Amino acid sequence: MEESASSEINSRSSSSTHITEVFTEFSVLIEKVNPILSEMKDSTEITDLPAIQKAIDSLETDYNRAKEVVETQTIQSSPAKHIQHLIQNLGRSLGLVLFASHDVPISNKQKIEALCKEMMNVRFDFSSDDYANEAEEETEDETEEKAEDEIVEEEKRISTVDEAIFQIKNGNEDKFKNAILFLNEFIMDGIISNERIIEEDVVKVLCSRLSSCKGHERAVIIKLLRCLSLQNDQHKEKMKGLEFLSALVKSLTRDVEEQREAVGLLLNIMDDDPGVKRRIGRIRGCIVMLVSIANGYDQEASNDARVLLNSMSGNTQHALHMAEAGYFKPLIKYLKEGSEMSKVLMATALSRLELTDQNKASLGEDGAIEQLVKMFNTGNLEAKLSALNALQSLSNLKQNIKHLIDSGIVVSLLQLLFSVTSVLMTLREPASAILAKVAQSESILVKRDVAHQMLSLLNVSSPVIQNHLLEALNNIVSHSSASKVRNTMMENGAIQLLLPFLTESDTQIRTGALKLVYTLSKDIQGELTEQIDYPNVHIISNIVSLATSECEKAAALGILCNFPLSDKKITDILKKANLVTLMVSTMILIPENPTPTTMWLAESIAGVLLRFTISTDKNLQHYSAEHGVIPVLVKLLSSSFQTAKCKAAMCLAQLSRNTLHLSKSRKLKWFCVPPSIDAFCEVHDGYCSVKSTFCLVKAGAIAPLVQILQGKERGADEAVLGCISTLLEDDIWESGCKFLVKTSGVDAIIKVLGYGNFKCQERAVWILERVFRVEANREKYGQSAQVVLIDLAQNGDPLLAPAVAKLLAQLQLLQDQSSYF
Repeated sequence: MEESASSEINSRSSSSTHITEVFTEFSVLIEKVNPILSEMKDSTEITDLPAIQKAIDSLETDYNRAKEVVETQTIQSSPAKHIQHLIQNLGRSLGLVLFASHDVPISNKQKIEALCKEMMNVRFDFSSDDYANEAEEETEDETEEKAEDEIVEEEKRISTVDEAIFQIKNGNEDKFKNAILFLNEFIMDGIISNERIIEEDVVKVLCSRLSSCKGHERAVIIKLLRCLSLQNDQHKEKMKGLEFLSALVKSLTRDVEEQREAVGLLLNIMDDDPGVKRRIGRIRGCIVMLVSIANGYDQEASNDARVLLNSMSGNTQHALHMAEAGYFKPLIKYLKEGSEMSKVLMATALSRLELTDQNKASLGEDGAIEQLVKMFNTGNLEAKLSALNALQSLSNLKQNIKHLIDSGIVVSLLQLLFSVTSVLMTLREPASAILAKVAQSESILVKRDVAHQMLSLLNVSSPVIQNHLLEALNNIVSHSSASKVRNTMMENGAIQLLLPFLTESDTQIRTGALKLVYTLSKDIQGELTEQIDYPNVHIISNIVSLATSECEKAAALGILCNFPLSDKKITDILKKANLVTLMVSTMILIPENPTPTTMWLAESIAGVLLRFTISTDKNLQHYSAEHGVIPVLVKLLSSSFQTAKCKAAMCLAQLSRNTLHLSKSRKLKWFCVPPSIDAFCEVHDGYCSVKSTFCLVKAGAIAPLVQILQGKERGADEAVLGCISTLLEDDIWESGCKFLVKTSGVDAIIKVLGYGNFKCQERAVWILERVFRVEANREKYGQSAQVVLIDLAQNGDPLLAPAVAKLLAQLQLLQDQSSYF
């Protein structure tokens, strides 16, 4: 009896110890939940989402219940079993939070997942629960446990597969949202069988609810269906209807998570089913969205989208839609491996698509050009035409030109242009257009006589082809290494061949011919009158008067620039055509922000004005001044047209050389009208004006001239220094130097001395020699000049040495008779 009692006491003692251990472990686990729950509740990123908030609320309810049990330790029966149940409920609630926030980044996610797993795997020994063996007490315990379980499950709202399925079929929006979460968990845990899913028609219900759901629920439904589609082909078959596929495609336009799931599900559904592929391809916007996702940053979705697109590309119509959306791999594959008909179809589509430069570059890099050239060389007439039209489109991008040249197409195009076969005549226009673009590359110059061959085709071609050939020839002769080509063309009478085109009614052809004559004439300025007679000079001057195109006007004026300035007959022709007035009015209208064409126009005008400002003809200078030429030239000095600045400075220099002789001395006592005080010029020591004496000072030209020297561009320095030098001639050098100091020109000249070319340095040294004759100037500028002068003496051109030595002597750095140089 005593042994029995002792055994019972030991058993009760062991049971008590075990329960204590259970409570201790329970307490530790509860404490792990506390910081996680607090952090979630404080995060506005996740609590703002209703589905996540609901899951957190459920977790908090389970946590509070468990916390109360830990604090009171008042469980009357089966404590180990009850605590295990509470812990697993907490784990389950944590899992729901994780699932609800699967597309929202949350901190400590791995830690939460580990805790969830730990809680779900908790198992206690129930043998020590409530040692009393009385049946009645056992029954009471079970009743109490069952009642408490029911309360817990009721608070969770949904406890069974039946309830979840019922709410999915019949529940309102809130019930449906909750049911989806639980159904997902049931399916993932394998609690619900495929047979049951089929029996309850769950897939059909989910498919039908997709289009009416909002936000997060759609992603959950698609994820569920994606899982089911992998489990059973019967499930997959129910997802192939057009209505559901259309709803699913809409999800491609939504957030990243939903996109990813939708693409994955489409891939599962489509499999190798041609019917489904056709259905998906016909849904408006589907291919466009798949291309967008394929080019996106989500790697999983991008990969799936590419697999989908490639699988659908077996249908040529789908491949064309993909090309329209900017996805060209299927199209290029058809060009490589397709039938003749499909190749023609793809090439024709390519020629009609509105391609961006990026599209064209992609096609070039991926091998489309090589395939099209091959198609042109080996295909029938239809294939040749479609290939050429596509190549013409791709040739508009400069970086594709190398692919065209490397493909060997130039020879084939020239052969085609020389062909007299009537069936091939339709191919000549796109062929000439491609040649025009290919000619932008200097690589074309390796093809000997290519320019001569094009030139010989001009008179026997249609207007469209003539335009393309002229464009090609202009591109060829503009290359820096094309001097031999230009010489050969001149020897073969190119200008004589082009002159008839100057009276062509087609503006484009006329302009192309003018541009070509202009470029060729630059190399033979002294002999140009031998090539272009006076009647044609009349024609060119009339073009300037009548042209509405800036390009045409610039080209015509550019040709006139290249005639010898000494040819007075040409000057008379241009004067009678009233060209000076026309050029002045044109310059006034040129905007401050130039295009390449307006820059060329300004340069051409300044070039022609060199003829009308020539120093040897004062009457012509007066004519120019009276017609407002000088303000236009001064305006050009402040423009961004580098060549025009240079020519404008040369024009002003020509005018300024006569100012001293035209200026009225203030010593003269007789004047028809006494000159105003403002008319007196401090440099020329007389009375000056813009129109009568062409004075640079009165024209306000010195400041912009100095500004050019102070700028970063060096192209106009020589002309500017030549212009400034006219103010330092022997009779006026002292007043000229004084004015140069006053306008801060000396520092600018010293700067040019350090950076300019030989001619600029020579002119700068000449100016500084005159400036440093004045002691005050030596004191003011000597120190800054000597550093540059010493460097120039040591490293500069030996021809400058004597003049530099003289300057250094002026600055007392060398004796006048020094043998240093």
